[in-house]
Amino acid sequence: MLDRLSALPATVGAVFAAAVSAGALFAASPVLAQPAATSLAAVAAKIQPHRAIYAMSLGSARNGSKVSDVRGRMMFEWADACDGWTTEQRFQLRFVYSEGEDMAMNTNYTTWEAKNGLRYRFNVRKLVNGEVDEEVRGEANLSEGGAGSAQFTKPDPQEMDLAAGTMFPTAHTLAILDHAERKEPFFTRTIFDGSDAEGPTEVSTVVGKPGAPKDAGKDPLLKVGKAWPVRMAFFPVQSDSAQPEYEMSLHLLENGIAESMQIDYGDFTVNAVLEKIEALPKSGC
Repeated sequence: MLDRLSALPATVGAVFAAAVSAGALFAASPVLAQPAATSLAAVAAKIQPHRAIYAMSLGSARNGSKVSDVRGRMMFEWADACDGWTTEQRFQLRFVYSEGEDMAMNTNYTTWEAKNGLRYRFNVRKLVNGEVDEEVRGEANLSEGGAGSAQFTKPDPQEMDLAAGTMFPTAHTLAILDHAERKEPFFTRTIFDGSDAEGPTEVSTVVGKPGAPKDAGKDPLLKVGKAWPVRMAFFPVQSDSAQPEYEMSLHLLENGIAESMQIDYGDFTVNAVLEKIEALPKSGC
């Protein structure tokens, strides 16, 4: 479970959970048609490439949780590479357990994704207490409107099929913004992010009503017209469980910046609060 923090989906916007039963909403979420290319292009035009620093800490721990504290930082970078988007996430986290032990986890997760959403490269390196714990590397391709495949070179060479309708993570972020703009609050997608070798994840998303950014006074980059609360539930495709592996709440600005987020693992939650934000250049392509 903790390893999911090593490679949070590249959908890093901000949206806190809607004040309704998420389980009921996710169960009722219809699978909608893929967004039109023209609609996604309009959303992509508003994206602000940026580098953000988040302070991460334990939000809450339920009775019986083995985790008693979480502290650290996350750097998230979303850059415009002309024909594609690149993202990088770096985590430096320390987990303290109720038995008194602790664990230091450092992770670097980098991706490149074609702007047409059909090609994707990923590289994950995770260290636990200074020792390499996991490395994942590979690439994936989708046919337009159809299925595709992913090829891993690490941890072991393997190829897996990707079902028709699968999306890569940046395309999924743009789809969230597109659904938000079109006031279509519920949708479910199969996402492949390469964060581990287990394969795709089904992500059910609920988008709340738009409002103003909460921290617009902190930085000009946060002064945009609209922000949405978003709740996502993550279900491994190979699992038959009706319960999500974890859930994430974000407050997502229309320019793609996340003001804050919370990851809910069931027995504990982790908060990420924006500390610093800076603009990166647009490619101009």
